[in-house]
Amino acid sequence: MRKAQDGMWIERLPLAADRPVLALCATNLLIAAALGLRWIADPYLPGGFPFVTFFPAVILASALFGARIGAYAGVVCGLLAWYFFVEPKQSFVLLPGTWLALAFYVLVVATDVLIIHWMQRANAKLARERELSRALAETRELLFRELQHRVSNNLQVAAGLITLQKRRITDADARDALDEASRRLALIGRISRQLYDAGGATRRMREFLEPLCHDVIEASGRTGIRCNVMVDHEATLSPDAAIPLALIVAEAMANAIEHGFADRDQGVIDIELTRDGEQRVRIEVRDDGCGLPEGFDIEGAGSLGLSIARTLASQLSGRFELVGGQGTTARLLLPA
Repeated sequence: MRKAQDGMWIERLPLAADRPVLALCATNLLIAAALGLRWIADPYLPGGFPFVTFFPAVILASALFGARIGAYAGVVCGLLAWYFFVEPKQSFVLLPGTWLALAFYVLVVATDVLIIHWMQRANAKLARERELSRALAETRELLFRELQHRVSNNLQVAAGLITLQKRRITDADARDALDEASRRLALIGRISRQLYDAGGATRRMREFLEPLCHDVIEASGRTGIRCNVMVDHEATLSPDAAIPLALIVAEAMANAIEHGFADRDQGVIDIELTRDGEQRVRIEVRDDGCGLPEGFDIEGAGSLGLSIARTLASQLSGRFELVGGQGTTARLLLPA
Protein backbone atom coordinates (compact mmCIF):
# COMPACT_ATOMS: atom_id res chain seq x y z
CA MET A 1 0.00 0.00 0.00
CA ARG A 2 2.82 2.41 0.83
CA LYS A 3 4.50 1.76 -2.53
CA ALA A 4 1.22 2.34 -4.34
CA GLN A 5 0.77 5.67 -2.53
CA ASP A 6 4.34 6.72 -3.38
CA GLY A 7 3.71 5.84 -7.01
CA MET A 8 0.54 7.93 -7.09
CA TRP A 9 2.44 10.89 -5.57
CA ILE A 10 5.15 10.65 -8.21
CA GLU A 11 2.50 10.57 -10.93
CA ARG A 12 1.28 13.99 -9.81
CA LEU A 13 4.64 15.58 -10.70
CA PRO A 14 5.32 18.22 -11.87
CA LEU A 15 3.35 20.22 -9.30
CA ALA A 16 1.62 23.57 -9.79
CA ALA A 17 1.59 23.20 -13.57
CA ASP A 18 -1.37 25.58 -13.77
CA ARG A 19 0.05 27.99 -11.17
CA PRO A 20 3.42 29.21 -12.51
CA VAL A 21 3.65 32.08 -10.02
CA LEU A 22 3.49 29.66 -7.10
CA ALA A 23 6.09 27.42 -8.76
CA LEU A 24 8.43 30.41 -9.29
CA CYS A 25 8.06 31.53 -5.67
CA ALA A 26 8.84 28.05 -4.37
CA THR A 27 11.82 27.79 -6.76
CA ASN A 28 13.17 31.13 -5.57
CA LEU A 29 13.00 29.83 -2.01
CA LEU A 30 15.00 26.75 -3.06
CA ILE A 31 17.57 29.00 -4.78
CA ALA A 32 17.81 31.23 -1.70
CA ALA A 33 18.31 28.17 0.52
CA ALA A 34 21.04 26.88 -1.80
CA LEU A 35 22.75 30.30 -1.76
CA GLY A 36 22.58 30.49 2.02
CA LEU A 37 23.99 26.99 2.47
CA ARG A 38 26.80 27.71 0.03
CA TRP A 39 27.60 30.96 1.83
CA ILE A 40 27.72 29.17 5.20
CA ALA A 41 29.85 26.35 3.84
CA ASP A 42 32.22 28.62 1.87
CA PRO A 43 34.91 28.89 4.61
CA TYR A 44 35.00 25.11 4.97
CA LEU A 45 35.08 24.10 1.30
CA PRO A 46 38.25 23.83 -0.77
CA GLY A 47 38.46 25.77 -3.97
CA GLY A 48 36.75 24.48 -7.09
CA PHE A 49 33.28 23.78 -5.65
CA PRO A 50 31.27 26.93 -6.47
CA PHE A 51 28.15 25.03 -7.57
CA VAL A 52 28.03 22.31 -4.93
CA THR A 53 24.81 23.42 -3.17
CA PHE A 54 23.13 24.69 -6.33
CA PHE A 55 22.91 21.34 -8.10
CA PRO A 56 20.35 19.94 -5.59
CA ALA A 57 18.24 23.10 -5.95
CA VAL A 58 18.11 22.71 -9.74
CA ILE A 59 17.27 19.01 -9.46
CA LEU A 60 14.48 19.64 -6.91
CA ALA A 61 13.03 22.48 -8.97
CA SER A 62 13.02 20.33 -12.10
CA ALA A 63 11.48 17.35 -10.34
CA LEU A 64 8.83 19.33 -8.50
CA PHE A 65 7.84 21.95 -11.06
CA GLY A 66 9.00 20.74 -14.47
CA ALA A 67 11.74 21.36 -17.01
CA ARG A 68 11.01 25.06 -17.61
CA ILE A 69 11.20 25.95 -13.94
CA GLY A 70 14.26 23.72 -13.65
CA ALA A 71 15.95 25.61 -16.50
CA TYR A 72 15.10 28.90 -14.79
CA ALA A 73 16.63 27.60 -11.54
CA GLY A 74 19.72 26.44 -13.45
CA VAL A 75 20.29 29.88 -15.00
CA VAL A 76 19.76 31.79 -11.74
CA CYS A 77 21.89 29.38 -9.70
CA GLY A 78 24.66 29.53 -12.28
CA LEU A 79 24.74 33.31 -12.23
CA LEU A 80 24.73 33.46 -8.42
CA ALA A 81 27.52 30.89 -8.14
CA TRP A 82 29.53 32.69 -10.83
CA TYR A 83 29.14 36.08 -9.18
CA PHE A 84 29.71 35.12 -5.54
CA PHE A 85 31.95 32.02 -5.57
CA VAL A 86 34.00 31.98 -8.80
CA GLU A 87 37.27 33.92 -8.82
CA PRO A 88 37.40 36.86 -9.10
CA LYS A 89 34.40 36.99 -6.79
CA GLN A 90 31.54 39.48 -7.10
CA SER A 91 32.17 39.95 -10.79
CA PHE A 92 31.30 38.30 -14.09
CA VAL A 93 34.86 38.27 -15.42
CA LEU A 94 35.53 35.32 -17.75
CA LEU A 95 38.94 33.84 -17.03
CA PRO A 96 40.22 30.70 -18.80
CA GLY A 97 39.35 28.57 -15.78
CA THR A 98 35.92 30.19 -15.49
CA TRP A 99 34.96 28.98 -18.97
CA LEU A 100 35.71 25.41 -18.00
CA ALA A 101 33.78 25.58 -14.69
CA LEU A 102 30.74 27.19 -16.36
CA ALA A 103 30.79 24.66 -19.20
CA PHE A 104 30.88 21.81 -16.70
CA TYR A 105 27.98 23.38 -14.77
CA VAL A 106 25.87 23.85 -17.91
CA LEU A 107 26.52 20.26 -19.00
CA VAL A 108 25.52 18.77 -15.63
CA VAL A 109 22.44 21.00 -15.22
CA ALA A 110 21.22 20.39 -18.79
CA THR A 111 21.67 16.64 -18.35
CA ASP A 112 19.78 16.62 -15.04
CA VAL A 113 16.89 18.71 -16.38
CA LEU A 114 16.56 16.63 -19.56
CA ILE A 115 16.65 13.30 -17.71
CA ILE A 116 14.01 14.47 -15.22
CA HIS A 117 11.88 15.83 -18.06
CA TRP A 118 12.03 12.54 -19.98
CA MET A 119 11.26 10.54 -16.85
CA GLN A 120 8.23 12.70 -16.08
CA ARG A 121 6.94 12.38 -19.65
CA ALA A 122 7.35 8.61 -19.49
CA ASN A 123 5.66 8.54 -16.11
CA ALA A 124 2.74 10.62 -17.40
CA LYS A 125 2.35 8.29 -20.39
CA LEU A 126 2.42 5.29 -18.06
CA ALA A 127 -0.24 6.89 -15.85
CA ARG A 128 -2.48 7.51 -18.89
CA GLU A 129 -2.05 3.93 -20.07
CA ARG A 130 -2.76 2.64 -16.57
CA GLU A 131 -5.94 4.70 -16.41
CA LEU A 132 -6.96 3.43 -19.86
CA SER A 133 -6.30 -0.16 -18.75
CA ARG A 134 -8.37 0.40 -15.61
CA ALA A 135 -11.26 1.81 -17.65
CA LEU A 136 -11.07 -1.10 -20.09
CA ALA A 137 -11.01 -3.57 -17.19
CA GLU A 138 -14.09 -1.94 -15.65
CA THR A 139 -15.87 -2.04 -19.01
CA ARG A 140 -14.97 -5.71 -19.47
CA GLU A 141 -16.20 -6.50 -15.96
CA LEU A 142 -19.47 -4.65 -16.62
CA LEU A 143 -20.03 -6.40 -19.96
CA PHE A 144 -19.16 -9.77 -18.44
CA ARG A 145 -21.64 -9.34 -15.60
CA GLU A 146 -24.30 -8.11 -18.01
CA LEU A 147 -23.71 -11.20 -20.16
CA GLN A 148 -23.97 -13.44 -17.11
CA HIS A 149 -27.18 -11.69 -16.10
CA ARG A 150 -28.72 -12.12 -19.55
CA VAL A 151 -27.70 -15.77 -19.82
CA SER A 152 -29.14 -16.46 -16.39
CA ASN A 153 -32.39 -14.69 -17.27
CA ASN A 154 -32.64 -16.53 -20.57
CA LEU A 155 -32.25 -19.87 -18.79
CA GLN A 156 -34.93 -18.89 -16.32
CA VAL A 157 -37.23 -17.93 -19.19
CA ALA A 158 -36.55 -21.26 -20.92
CA ALA A 159 -37.40 -23.11 -17.71
CA GLY A 160 -40.61 -21.13 -17.42
CA LEU A 161 -41.56 -21.92 -21.01
CA ILE A 162 -41.04 -25.62 -20.39
CA THR A 163 -43.28 -25.38 -17.32
CA LEU A 164 -45.98 -23.70 -19.41
CA GLN A 165 -45.64 -26.34 -22.12
CA LYS A 166 -46.10 -29.08 -19.52
CA ARG A 167 -49.67 -27.91 -18.87
CA ARG A 168 -50.66 -28.99 -22.36
CA ILE A 169 -49.29 -32.52 -21.99
CA THR A 170 -51.35 -35.30 -20.45
CA ASP A 171 -48.81 -38.12 -20.48
CA ALA A 172 -47.41 -38.55 -16.95
CA ASP A 173 -43.93 -39.64 -18.06
CA ALA A 174 -43.63 -36.70 -20.44
CA ARG A 175 -44.75 -34.30 -17.71
CA ASP A 176 -42.15 -35.74 -15.33
CA ALA A 177 -39.44 -35.38 -17.99
CA LEU A 178 -40.41 -31.75 -18.60
CA ASP A 179 -40.43 -31.15 -14.84
CA GLU A 180 -36.87 -32.47 -14.59
CA ALA A 181 -35.69 -30.40 -17.56
CA SER A 182 -37.32 -27.27 -16.17
CA ARG A 183 -35.74 -27.87 -12.76
CA ARG A 184 -32.26 -28.32 -14.21
CA LEU A 185 -32.49 -25.23 -16.40
CA ALA A 186 -33.79 -23.16 -13.50
CA LEU A 187 -30.96 -24.38 -11.28
CA ILE A 188 -28.30 -23.55 -13.87
CA GLY A 189 -29.88 -20.14 -14.30
CA ARG A 190 -29.74 -19.45 -10.56
CA ILE A 191 -26.12 -20.49 -10.10
CA SER A 192 -24.61 -19.29 -13.40
CA ARG A 193 -24.01 -15.78 -12.06
CA GLN A 194 -21.65 -17.06 -9.38
CA LEU A 195 -19.81 -19.71 -11.39
CA TYR A 196 -17.35 -17.60 -13.35
CA ASP A 197 -15.01 -14.74 -12.70
CA ALA A 198 -14.37 -12.08 -15.36
CA GLY A 199 -10.64 -12.78 -15.11
CA GLY A 200 -11.04 -16.55 -15.33
CA ALA A 201 -9.86 -17.01 -11.73
CA THR A 202 -10.48 -20.20 -9.79
CA ARG A 203 -13.18 -20.35 -7.12
CA ARG A 204 -12.88 -21.72 -3.62
CA MET A 205 -14.97 -24.85 -3.30
CA ARG A 206 -16.68 -23.73 -0.10
CA GLU A 207 -17.75 -20.44 -1.68
CA PHE A 208 -19.14 -22.45 -4.61
CA LEU A 209 -20.89 -25.32 -2.81
CA GLU A 210 -22.67 -23.44 -0.01
CA PRO A 211 -24.86 -21.23 -2.24
CA LEU A 212 -25.39 -24.18 -4.61
CA CYS A 213 -26.81 -26.29 -1.80
CA HIS A 214 -29.05 -23.44 -0.71
CA ASP A 215 -30.37 -23.08 -4.27
CA VAL A 216 -31.10 -26.81 -4.64
CA ILE A 217 -32.99 -26.98 -1.33
CA GLU A 218 -34.89 -23.80 -2.14
CA ALA A 219 -35.84 -25.16 -5.58
CA SER A 220 -37.18 -28.35 -3.98
CA GLY A 221 -39.61 -26.42 -1.78
CA ARG A 222 -38.67 -28.56 1.24
CA THR A 223 -38.13 -26.28 4.23
CA GLY A 224 -37.12 -29.05 6.64
CA ILE A 225 -33.95 -30.09 4.81
CA ARG A 226 -30.64 -28.97 6.33
CA CYS A 227 -27.31 -29.06 4.47
CA ASN A 228 -23.81 -29.06 5.98
CA VAL A 229 -20.77 -28.29 3.81
CA MET A 230 -17.36 -29.52 4.97
CA VAL A 231 -14.60 -28.42 2.60
CA ASP A 232 -10.89 -27.75 2.86
CA HIS A 233 -10.53 -23.96 2.68
CA GLU A 234 -7.68 -24.28 0.17
CA ALA A 235 -9.65 -26.44 -2.28
CA THR A 236 -10.28 -24.53 -5.50
CA LEU A 237 -12.41 -25.05 -8.59
CA SER A 238 -11.51 -24.14 -12.15
CA PRO A 239 -14.20 -22.30 -14.18
CA ASP A 240 -14.40 -25.09 -16.79
CA ALA A 241 -15.40 -27.63 -14.15
CA ALA A 242 -18.00 -25.43 -12.46
CA ILE A 243 -21.15 -26.30 -14.45
CA PRO A 244 -20.54 -30.09 -14.60
CA LEU A 245 -19.68 -30.26 -10.91
CA ALA A 246 -22.69 -28.10 -10.02
CA LEU A 247 -25.03 -30.42 -11.93
CA ILE A 248 -23.53 -33.56 -10.38
CA VAL A 249 -23.87 -32.25 -6.82
CA ALA A 250 -27.34 -30.90 -7.60
CA GLU A 251 -28.46 -34.26 -9.01
CA ALA A 252 -27.12 -36.08 -5.96
CA MET A 253 -28.95 -33.70 -3.62
CA ALA A 254 -32.15 -33.83 -5.65
CA ASN A 255 -32.00 -37.64 -5.58
CA ALA A 256 -31.55 -37.58 -1.80
CA ILE A 257 -34.46 -35.18 -1.33
CA GLU A 258 -36.78 -37.02 -3.70
CA HIS A 259 -36.06 -40.62 -2.67
CA GLY A 260 -34.21 -40.52 0.65
CA PHE A 261 -36.73 -38.17 2.29
CA ALA A 262 -39.78 -39.25 0.33
CA ASP A 263 -41.74 -40.24 3.46
CA ARG A 264 -40.69 -37.45 5.81
CA ASP A 265 -40.44 -33.66 5.90
CA GLN A 266 -37.04 -33.27 7.55
CA GLY A 267 -33.56 -34.53 6.83
CA VAL A 268 -29.86 -33.73 6.83
CA ILE A 269 -27.51 -33.72 3.85
CA ASP A 270 -23.76 -33.56 4.42
CA ILE A 271 -21.41 -32.53 1.63
CA GLU A 272 -17.76 -33.23 2.29
CA LEU A 273 -14.69 -32.68 0.14
CA THR A 274 -11.49 -34.50 1.03
CA ARG A 275 -8.31 -35.60 -0.70
CA ASP A 276 -8.18 -39.29 -1.55
CA GLY A 277 -4.41 -39.63 -1.55
CA GLU A 278 -2.34 -37.31 -3.72
CA GLN A 279 -4.02 -38.00 -7.04
CA ARG A 280 -7.78 -37.70 -6.39
CA VAL A 281 -10.35 -35.46 -4.77
CA ARG A 282 -13.39 -37.06 -3.16
CA ILE A 283 -16.73 -35.25 -2.95
CA GLU A 284 -19.44 -37.06 -1.00
CA VAL A 285 -23.11 -36.13 -0.69
CA ARG A 286 -24.49 -38.09 2.29
CA ASP A 287 -28.08 -38.12 3.52
CA ASP A 288 -29.72 -39.75 6.55
CA GLY A 289 -32.67 -40.96 4.54
CA CYS A 290 -34.10 -44.42 3.91
CA GLY A 291 -31.09 -45.63 1.93
CA LEU A 292 -30.86 -47.61 -1.30
CA PRO A 293 -33.27 -50.44 -2.09
CA GLU A 294 -32.07 -54.03 -2.01
CA GLY A 295 -30.13 -55.07 -5.10
CA PHE A 296 -29.76 -51.51 -6.38
CA ASP A 297 -27.40 -51.22 -9.37
CA ILE A 298 -26.53 -47.75 -10.57
CA GLU A 299 -25.72 -49.01 -14.06
CA GLY A 300 -29.12 -50.63 -14.37
CA ALA A 301 -31.05 -47.77 -12.82
CA GLY A 302 -33.31 -45.93 -15.22
CA SER A 303 -32.90 -42.55 -13.52
CA LEU A 304 -32.07 -39.80 -16.00
CA GLY A 305 -30.45 -37.74 -13.23
CA LEU A 306 -28.04 -40.52 -12.31
CA SER A 307 -27.19 -41.04 -15.98
CA ILE A 308 -26.44 -37.33 -16.32
CA ALA A 309 -24.27 -37.39 -13.19
CA ARG A 310 -22.25 -40.37 -14.47
CA THR A 311 -21.80 -38.79 -17.91
CA LEU A 312 -20.64 -35.46 -16.47
CA ALA A 313 -18.26 -37.22 -14.08
CA SER A 314 -16.75 -39.03 -17.06
CA GLN A 315 -16.29 -35.68 -18.83
CA LEU A 316 -14.30 -34.50 -15.80
CA SER A 317 -12.16 -37.69 -15.96
CA GLY A 318 -13.78 -38.84 -12.74
CA ARG A 319 -16.23 -41.44 -11.46
CA PHE A 320 -19.67 -41.16 -9.86
CA GLU A 321 -21.13 -43.88 -7.65
CA LEU A 322 -23.85 -44.50 -5.06
CA VAL A 323 -23.19 -46.37 -1.82
CA GLY A 324 -25.90 -47.63 0.54
CA GLY A 325 -25.90 -48.06 4.29
CA GLN A 326 -27.44 -45.77 6.87
CA GLY A 327 -28.81 -43.38 4.30
CA THR A 328 -27.21 -42.98 0.90
CA THR A 329 -23.80 -41.64 -0.11
CA ALA A 330 -23.25 -40.20 -3.58
CA ARG A 331 -19.51 -40.20 -4.20
CA LEU A 332 -17.66 -38.28 -6.90
CA LEU A 333 -13.97 -39.00 -7.46
CA LEU A 334 -12.04 -36.45 -9.51
CA PRO A 335 -8.39 -36.03 -10.46
CA ALA A 336 -6.62 -33.73 -8.02
